[in-house]
Amino acid sequence: MTMMRTELGLTATGTWIGFGLMCLGMFMAILDIQVVATSLPTIQNALAISPEAMSWIQTSYLIAEVIAIPLTGWLTRILSMRWLFTAAIAFFTLASIGCAASDSFAMLVSFRVVQGFAGGTLIPTVFAAVFILFRPRTQGIATTIAGIMAVLAPTVGPVVGGWITQMYSWHWLFLINVIPGLIACVLTPYLLPRKHTNLEGAKLDGLSLFLLAAALTCLEIGLKQSPHDGWFSSICISLFSLSALTGGFFVWRTLRAAHPIVQLFTFRDRSFAIGCVLSFCLGVGLFGSVYLIPVFLAFVRGRDALQIGSTMLVTGVAQLAIAPIAVALERRLDARLLTGVGFALFALGLGLSTFETRDTDFSEMFWPQIIRGVAIMFCLLPPTRLALGTLSETQVPDASGLFNLMRNLGGAIGIALIDTVLYGRTSVHADALRARLLAGDTSTARAIGLDPGLIASGLSGSLTPNAEAYVRPMIEKAAFVWSVNDAWAMLAAFALLGVLVVPFAWRTSHASAVAIEAN
Repeated sequence: MTMMRTELGLTATGTWIGFGLMCLGMFMAILDIQVVATSLPTIQNALAISPEAMSWIQTSYLIAEVIAIPLTGWLTRILSMRWLFTAAIAFFTLASIGCAASDSFAMLVSFRVVQGFAGGTLIPTVFAAVFILFRPRTQGIATTIAGIMAVLAPTVGPVVGGWITQMYSWHWLFLINVIPGLIACVLTPYLLPRKHTNLEGAKLDGLSLFLLAAALTCLEIGLKQSPHDGWFSSICISLFSLSALTGGFFVWRTLRAAHPIVQLFTFRDRSFAIGCVLSFCLGVGLFGSVYLIPVFLAFVRGRDALQIGSTMLVTGVAQLAIAPIAVALERRLDARLLTGVGFALFALGLGLSTFETRDTDFSEMFWPQIIRGVAIMFCLLPPTRLALGTLSETQVPDASGLFNLMRNLGGAIGIALIDTVLYGRTSVHADALRARLLAGDTSTARAIGLDPGLIASGLSGSLTPNAEAYVRPMIEKAAFVWSVNDAWAMLAAFALLGVLVVPFAWRTSHASAVAIEAN
């Protein structure tokens, strides 16, 4: 503890306070996605939004966010990190007020776009600040603070959103951002170090920006539509093809530009490239698990938003508890070892959830959530150091944007794959369960909550209309549970992919450790 206080003293107190306010801004931006998600039906009823259009309240935010994240490096070169954060948190706060004041669907979506773009720049700016503001020996502490805020927000979001929805009106989902946003906006410019701006880098390649926005927008919309329309439907194939075409042209043009808006050459650093793959795998598992738990508890157990959020707090508590240990271990052990153990534990925590039944609730979810909460800190902190720790100060802002983009893309792809599994596998499992019931399988009857005695009483063989109406909801619920378990297994496979990727960083990690010690 004494050593930690000494090292904290090496960096100006004002810088630490400013960094803390940056983390608070990032926390609010990530939290906003989750609290709004829990209250979409309430907003839909209040503004008379059609069910088909309701999802655009979230999609508009996510598209703007994913476009903004890779632009963070270019914006940092123009404005400096200090003024970029100040501008972003100011626009995020004003857009939050606009969302709360919205009286129509169009007005709400417009302000959500502004919110998403501003919030998207906050996340990579914070992680870049870790390696720009602090010395190597205190970067572990700063990374932990940023990491906790980044992964805690999706965890506590459902309980915060559920509580606000039950106790207040939906407007407060956005108004809770105002006071923290104003504090951060006013104080941060005086606390963060002043840096010179690079007006030479202000030259904007408009075509590259258009290509980047088009590629990411088509990808996001395609991922949103694929589970419903089919991955090989004409609309999805068109969207993915357009995304690949514009994305490929963007890469070709950016690699030849004198002043690119994104520094793609950073991917030549193998340590950074491996870190981005790990970030992608973490995004699939992190956002996928935060998505699956509410779906299961709502549709299978009938829990409300506040009850779901209370269950998910277990992961957040585990993250907070392990954070000091994670900092200590990161100082003493190889980042590759910690990363490998972290992803192995993450795969275990995800794999344990593949055995859920229709009766699974808080107690059965407790230990898998504990394991995942512990693992997530080791899946985030060492890979962040691995990806960004040895880059120069001028490279870090662009690299941080790409690193965080990979995590968000992992989450988007993971959720799309989860929905595909849930939509596609449920009917398959339902047919299999029905066939086994008709064959007189008493174990299947128990699995769906049916009295096995009814099988012996003549339910097997064929189903009368009354029997069909009685049994169908049980079969559908059990089939859905099996599909959820399939989705958990898929997430565990992505976590195992992270374990397999770690050895490829073997050579570069040693160089990273030497550079850090030299500093």
